[in-house]
Parts: sequence; structure tokens; C-alpha cells
Amino acid sequence: MKALPDFDMVLFGGTGDLAMRKLLPALYQQVKAGTLSPGSRIFTAARKKVSTAEFLELAEAQCRPFLGDAFDAVTWKAFAERITYFSMDAQKPESYAPLAAVLNEEPERIRVFYYSTSPDFFAAMSANLDQAGLITPRSRVVVEKPLGHDLESSREINDAVGEHFAERQIFRIDHYLGKEPVQNLLALRFGNVLFEPLWRREWVQDVQITVAEQLGVEGRGDFYEHTGALRDMLQNHLLQLLCIVAMEPPTGSDPDAVRDEKLKVLRSLKRFTPMDVATKTVRGQYKSGAVMGQPVEGYVEELGVASDSRTETFVAVKAEIDTWRWAGVPFFLRTGKRMPDKLAEIVINFRPVPHPIFGEATHGGRANRLIIRMQPDESMRLYLVAKQPGEAMTLQPVNLNLDFAESSRDRRLEAYERLLLDAIRGKLTLFVRRDEQEAAWRWVEPILEHWSASEDRPKFYTAGSWGPAASSALLSRDGLAWNEED
Repeated sequence: MKALPDFDMVLFGGTGDLAMRKLLPALYQQVKAGTLSPGSRIFTAARKKVSTAEFLELAEAQCRPFLGDAFDAVTWKAFAERITYFSMDAQKPESYAPLAAVLNEEPERIRVFYYSTSPDFFAAMSANLDQAGLITPRSRVVVEKPLGHDLESSREINDAVGEHFAERQIFRIDHYLGKEPVQNLLALRFGNVLFEPLWRREWVQDVQITVAEQLGVEGRGDFYEHTGALRDMLQNHLLQLLCIVAMEPPTGSDPDAVRDEKLKVLRSLKRFTPMDVATKTVRGQYKSGAVMGQPVEGYVEELGVASDSRTETFVAVKAEIDTWRWAGVPFFLRTGKRMPDKLAEIVINFRPVPHPIFGEATHGGRANRLIIRMQPDESMRLYLVAKQPGEAMTLQPVNLNLDFAESSRDRRLEAYERLLLDAIRGKLTLFVRRDEQEAAWRWVEPILEHWSASEDRPKFYTAGSWGPAASSALLSRDGLAWNEED
């Protein structure tokens, strides 16, 4: 991979969970790969009052488990030499003077400011960076979700950041778009002629998108009480994956050509009426149970959660897209905490053959389907039926591995690695444009409003299960079922 030009990256929230689990390991991997130029610098900033040496000691201890076998002392030493830590309050303008003094030693460099903090701080950080003279034409800002809790608050945050950064400088990150299988889905759809004739309502029966977590709220009850699964996961991650599946072929690979097509999908999503919310959405909340054989407490027993909480930890939605390509094809979206498995996948279920000439008993029981899996393993498989060896004409399911992992010995980039490299290069294709984000909020708002006005509580489900029974009923009304076999 071609080395990058010299750049300066500033990670606000540098002692936080995201920085330690994802961002610093991603940058370390690129040092190991030789992608980062020797002169590039990394600055971490947080309120914690420690020296750079103390920060690096903390970072090594916390990053090492996430690097696994990739960690080695020589590479870490080279990586650590690039890092300077600033103890600062990002909301106070006077805190930026030491950072400005160092950054302005190289005023012509690419600058990437990464906001790994609460969105409540984004406005102040943007204003303070501007006041300190740190925003240059070669600057970019990467902002993490959740960007607001509804359309109005999202607009307020975007307006505040947009006062100081141009839209072309704002990189709204959704790390699912950086995952290798999602990249492979784009290649599969738009790099081959084979699937395009089948990628439509005549041949696709339904689409299922699942992002399941085994973890609970992990001590973040105060945050999650004001967020919930719909805002935290479905409004961004799952809708972005839906867009990749459903979008029309773009005119080219430039960022706005791709994002224009995703926006068309979001604008084509059928709006929910109050009756639709009641019949096409399910919200759940986990109660005590067991995950991986270990007992776990219920959501309302978690730290920071109200005993009468109505916050959903599970949501399932039947979405419909009003276009010629997808009219009548249900898109089922599901996400939840305390599920049996850590799982993220897209399932394209094709229609069954119109007439089983070998008889129902010999057909194998399943229609063709394509499964794009993002976690725990990354894979892409096309499921077909073929004849079982033997005298009888009995069919069995088989799969073609379309992941191509074994055909290349190159290490796969983690999602944050790819997206950080794209931010440094100024490539916006895999980042969310403001009008996309607002279209997504506009679609989910009727659900939020109905749930807020309703006296109904979320339906309980046992931790370690696949959610409330109403989630299965959501599909069974169409004669369908969630994919839970693979």
C-alpha cells in the first residue's frame, strides 16, 4: 500500500474506550504495515492529568489485548515515538494554546481532528479549534455517532460543526461501511454482471439485516437510557447497510455519486403511520438470563438504569422501499443486546423455484440465499442446492464461498483502519453526508414519537435469547422466519 503524505492527527477523547479499543490499534497496524510516513504525528487529548510517558504506559496496557499477535515491542516503540499527549479541557479556548504551538510548526500539513467524545462537545471543540487558528483548508474533522437524538438535535450539531468546517471537510463515520464484507458486496454488485438481473423484486423474496450483541450496556446505563437501540444502532448502522443492498448502480465511484444513490433509498423508504408502528415494529428489553452459560442481570438492574425504564434494548422493524426495483420486498432490520451470539449479517433470500420438479421431499428445504457476514467472522456465502451422492435424486444445501479470503495472503484491514486512511486521504465515499443522515432521522422519527406517546412498555425477552416472540411474529405474518441456522 502506498505510504501516506505527512499528516497530523488529533484524537480528542484520547483516553476513552474507542481510542484504546479501535483508533490507536488501527494506527499502530498502519505503522507496522509501513503505510504511515515517518514524519506523521499523532496527538491525543483528554482531561486526564498525566504526562505523555504515563499516557503511553496506559495505552500500551489497554491496546495490547486488542492487538493480540500483532503486537511487538519494536513496532510499539516506533508507534509511541509519534504520540504526544495533551491534558486539556476541550471546552475551554485557553486549553488549545499548547496544541496550537505544536501543530503550527507544520502549518501546511493535512490535519485530522477526530471527535471521540460526546456530541455535546462538538460545537465547542469546533469553535475553539477555529478560534485557535487550527482549521486550515487541508483540515478534516471525523465525528462519531450518535449525532443527536432526533432530527432537530442532529441539525443543531451539524450546523454548529458546519460553521467552522465545510461539508467536504466533515467525515461522519459509520464503521460498518468500512468492513471488508460490505466492500465485497459493493464489488459483487457493481463489478459483476451476474447478480444485477436477480437483484430485484422479481427474484428476491426478502432481505434480513441483523446486528446482535452479547454484551449488555456495560456500565453505560446513563448514556443508554437516553439513547436506546433504535437511535444507537438502527438509525445509522442498519440503515446504511440497507442502503448498500438496495441502492441503484451509481454513475461512478466518486463520493457523491455513491452517496446520491444511498440518499435515494432513504427517501424511498415508506413512511410509518401510527398503525404501521404498532404492526411493523417491535421493541424489547432484556431481563435476567444467561449468555454463554453465565448468568447476567436484566437491563433495569444495570448501573444507571431506572427501575421503571421504558428504554428498548432490542428493536425489529419491517421496512419497505417504494421503488420499481424493490416494491413489495420486505426488509427486516433487527438489533439487540444480550443476544445468544455476537452477529452482524445481511441475508438476501431469493424466491423458491416455481415448481419443484424433484418433489417437495427431495428439494432440500431451502431456497437460494446470499449471506454477507460481518461478525464474528467475515464471510460471504451463496447457498444453493445440489444432488446428494447416491442412487436417489435427493437434493442438499451447499454453499459457494465468495469471500476470497484464501485467495489473498494480504492482511485484511479492520474497519477503522480503512476509514482513518480514507479520512487522511480526504476520501468521503464511505462517510455519511448530512442529507443522508437527516433522511434517516426523518424516517425513524414517527417510530420514536409513537413509542414516546404510547403507554406500552417494551416487550421483555430473556437475556441469551433472540428477542421477544413478537420479533418472530413480525416475519411469520409474511410466512417467513429469521435466519438463525448458520
